Amino acid sequence: MSSALTSIQFKILKGAEISPYVNELARLRIEIFKEFPYIYDGDFEYEKKYLKVYEQSPRSLLVLAMLGEQFVGASTALPLSDENDYVKDPFLKNGIPIEKLFYFGESILQKKFRGLGIGKQFFKYREHHALSFSDYDTTCFCSVQRPDDHPQRPSDYLPLDKFWSGLGYEKNENMISSFSWRDIGDKTETEKPMAYWFKNWK
Repeated sequence: MSSALTSIQFKILKGAEISPYVNELARLRIEIFKEFPYIYDGDFEYEKKYLKVYEQSPRSLLVLAMLGEQFVGASTALPLSDENDYVKDPFLKNGIPIEKLFYFGESILQKKFRGLGIGKQFFKYREHHALSFSDYDTTCFCSVQRPDDHPQRPSDYLPLDKFWSGLGYEKNENMISSFSWRDIGDKTETEKPMAYWFKNWK
């Protein structure tokens, strides 16, 4: 195991325990989602409002990756039924019951800590948490879809599809949602297509 990974400590927070860490999570989201493929021009007040769903859900989870007192990454999860409507919409429109799905939100990590296995740990913590409840048989998440010829796509960019597939997740090409945010360099928000990935446990 990498010595860098062994230096990382994971802080596990659930439900209302998340509240004192919302500002730190918002800061990390703004910092890391600036990168492609999200290229998100973050707004701190919007972030805090969005993250209310995690504070209010009694079954939510926040995993913080820490190096000493420094927050270097974070990962979240909660029952899909507790998520915002725009996340649930494609399920409801396709007649898919949401009560048995546990939704994984962001999984974000500063660049210098990538490739050490922390991302896999994030999934393990979230999956363990979801399966600790008898209600859920599927975990899922979504990811933004950008064209291969996007002008801000770095030449060395590698999508995470193989990583997610290796963890047992399958992409459903028919499940598309639309999230809205302002890209860096744009003046207004635009809708982005988000594709869903699923892992069935039963």
